[in-house]
Amino acid sequence: MTTKAQKSKMVAFWQTVGIRFLPFADAATVDLPLGRLLRLSMFQLSVGMAAVLLTGTLNRVMIIELGVPASLVAIMIALPVLAAPFRVLIGHRSDTYKSVLGWRRVPYLWLGTLLQFGGLAIMPFALLLLQSQTVGPDWAGPVAAALAFVVTGFGMHMAQTAGLALATDLAAPESRPRVVALVYVVLLLGMILASLAFGALLVEFSATRLIQVIQGAAVVTLLVNVFALWKQEARNPQATRADRARPSFSEAWREYRSDTNTGRLLLAVGFGSAAFSMQDVLLEPFGGEILGLSVSGTTYLTAAWASGALLGFGLAGSLLHRGFNMHRVAAIGILAGIAAFTAVILSSPLGSTPLFVAGVSLIGFGGGLFAVSTMLAAMALADRSDSGFAIGAWSAVQASAIGIGLAAGGIIRDTVNAAATTGDLGVALNSAATGYNAVYHLEIILLFISLVVIGPLTNRVSEHTHTTDRQFGLAELPG
Repeated sequence: MTTKAQKSKMVAFWQTVGIRFLPFADAATVDLPLGRLLRLSMFQLSVGMAAVLLTGTLNRVMIIELGVPASLVAIMIALPVLAAPFRVLIGHRSDTYKSVLGWRRVPYLWLGTLLQFGGLAIMPFALLLLQSQTVGPDWAGPVAAALAFVVTGFGMHMAQTAGLALATDLAAPESRPRVVALVYVVLLLGMILASLAFGALLVEFSATRLIQVIQGAAVVTLLVNVFALWKQEARNPQATRADRARPSFSEAWREYRSDTNTGRLLLAVGFGSAAFSMQDVLLEPFGGEILGLSVSGTTYLTAAWASGALLGFGLAGSLLHRGFNMHRVAAIGILAGIAAFTAVILSSPLGSTPLFVAGVSLIGFGGGLFAVSTMLAAMALADRSDSGFAIGAWSAVQASAIGIGLAAGGIIRDTVNAAATTGDLGVALNSAATGYNAVYHLEIILLFISLVVIGPLTNRVSEHTHTTDRQFGLAELPG
């Protein structure tokens, strides 16, 4: 039987292991123990699961199995990002929310959860109506599918913005970077687990199985989010009373933009985020159409991407903690992205699935480096802002760029392929891979532009960018 002394030694050993190998393990404090923090971060599991469905599994199923044009699919997947510009408003509204109950974040978390649940609940039937509509007006299918995607996306953005703001509220100022770190690593873990689960469940693809998987995800979303937010935010009527002083949105925005480098940083983030996201709607269809991968096989690509991103987060954390300039680390991520898209392009003529998977992993790795370092800079510039506004402002730029990239990727692929497969671009380019490769080349160009924009910041050293005097906890990730 284990003695009390042996148990104490065992606990001490695992605490040491956690701090050594998990950069976010010391995020927990007496007021915010690790168990409570892990439970709060579980709302990211549902966000990651929905992200895998929207940008991974469903786009391949719609394009290959259901025969929906890639341009229409890209627009559908980009529609949820219509909510992205509102994230800054959602964050600001949760900062200044009036409530006799004393809650600021919980109402937005709950409403976001309900929207996400409702969108996923109706989505499979909307997709089947889009693919095989036999009665009713022609616009019914596209409108139903668009509604499902928009509602799901609005729910994801609202829940994530409020959840991140709540995590920041609960954490002590010195531990906030590591708290946000843990929340975002849970997002990536959720994406990995969801991609593996969906891949296993869709090995034998059928319309019935698709309905079961998506509606099962809706139920899991509701259960997980309720468990995550239960008794997390303490009621504080003083903080939500109607007569308290509240800055207007324009005043909060002017304060956030008071640093002269904010605009350049956000511009670099926009170009980089668009560059790292244009292929999101195309990688799985590319694997299925060009390399002959199955639905299950292409779904696992999300796990490869997320694993690469986790590795990028870890490397960025190590470099920044040792005093590397954050903007230079971002440049390293951009260069890794250029190499990644080169590998994906070469996988087509070589017919190499391993090279393609390696390229996908490297996309995640480069994106992780870029996201971590630029988010660290954005959080430092936003130290003067309320947590909800700061998170919302960053998220609005990043998610808007992703949405534009997603839509543009599908439209460019269809447009180029329409010309290539009819011979208008010559015999050498008469291939279904031409449209995909055009998008990948454009992403490389955007990465170079992002490199140029962020270049002047690589030598900037100030109280906002100096990292050697603080412990880096992988918190600087995108919203």
